[in-house]
Amino acid sequence: MKSGFMPVAAVMMAAQVCAPAAEPVMRSLFNGKDLTGWTGEGYVVEDGAIVCTPQGRNLVTEETFSSFILEFEFKLPPGGNNGLGLHYPGQGDSAYTGMELQILDNSAPQYKDLKDYQFHGSLYTLAPAAKTGLKPVGEWNHQRVSVLGPAILVELNGTIILRCNLDDINRQFPEHQGAKRRSGHLAWLGHGDRVAFRNIQIAEVPPAANVEGVKAAGYTRIFDGSSLVGWKHGATPPGNWCAANGILKHNGKKGDLTDLWSEQEYGDFTLVFDWRWSGRGPLMQRPLILPDGTEKKNADGTVATVEVEELDSGIYLRGNSKSQVNLWNWPVGSGEVYGYRVAGDSTPEVRAGVTPKVKADRPLGQWNRMKIVLKGEVLSVSLNGCVVLENARLPGIPASGAIALQHHGGAIDFANLWIKPE
Repeated sequence: MKSGFMPVAAVMMAAQVCAPAAEPVMRSLFNGKDLTGWTGEGYVVEDGAIVCTPQGRNLVTEETFSSFILEFEFKLPPGGNNGLGLHYPGQGDSAYTGMELQILDNSAPQYKDLKDYQFHGSLYTLAPAAKTGLKPVGEWNHQRVSVLGPAILVELNGTIILRCNLDDINRQFPEHQGAKRRSGHLAWLGHGDRVAFRNIQIAEVPPAANVEGVKAAGYTRIFDGSSLVGWKHGATPPGNWCAANGILKHNGKKGDLTDLWSEQEYGDFTLVFDWRWSGRGPLMQRPLILPDGTEKKNADGTVATVEVEELDSGIYLRGNSKSQVNLWNWPVGSGEVYGYRVAGDSTPEVRAGVTPKVKADRPLGQWNRMKIVLKGEVLSVSLNGCVVLENARLPGIPASGAIALQHHGGAIDFANLWIKPE
């Protein structure tokens, strides 16, 4: 079911990603002292570098990433073999459930019969890299890996050694599941060799938007892409929220600052924004919701549930927590207005109206695009081009109020926040 996203959908485009116009602001993924932010065994920190030991296999980021630019330095011992896992789901063989970029001493005698896709910088089994650019064994190399939507670019010591497109690769290798993924963890994929990594930095890239087109359609930006100007918060610096490269992030950690509230208040409006989960959540049982907004029951009268990865956030409308458009991983899908669905005084019509018609969320970690239209007491919500709520009634909602980005325990990213008062 397609939504009425025009004209803003046309000018913002689908959730495509393009390279940033300016050099991005990088942040560190390794503090040089310990393995904070990483999980796995068999790696140690020595002289400001992560070093794989003979027991080293996978060392995985706690965060997940979608589109990004990653820079790092690495040093190979003779015959050294490791890899960079891309969009790794955290389970299974990382070269196939995700993708693996080779990190390898091509000059070692034992590798004299390598296949083209096994040389350093190659996307293992999928795309061969140019056989050039590696410094002699024992020297530090610099590598830059850009993953921008389906486009992958690998630069080694200033030389481009790989340029490929995952859409093309999927047509050539339709059975490879990892190449279909557009989000996941980063990982060092060890084989017990003492490969070392340092100066590991990343810049995440948001989905593209045609800024001039959005402005022409009457929208104004409510997030400037680099700061919390225009948002109320009670901490200096602002706790666990940060902004850079067009992305507003909450790291999922508990702290003094939770929700962000807009300084400006709004009555009727259309709000368009992108969001994605950037971390993982605990496994929990969550209820199955019927189309009328009631909970499905088992034969014995208990609530029917399913296990999900618990992730929860939302958008407060007009300064009111009851009128929250949920962003979550529940079976019912994002877009539900939980406060109205479960309220004891909600009529059957209201309860059914605030229950999503379809779960339109993309896989965890991928960007979603949502449109919220609020006119009087009537709410419509579209998610990824699908109408999930249509003309739902919110009786008693205030006539105006601030908008809030709610944080409820899951690491989440926001981008491209635009609003048009009606």
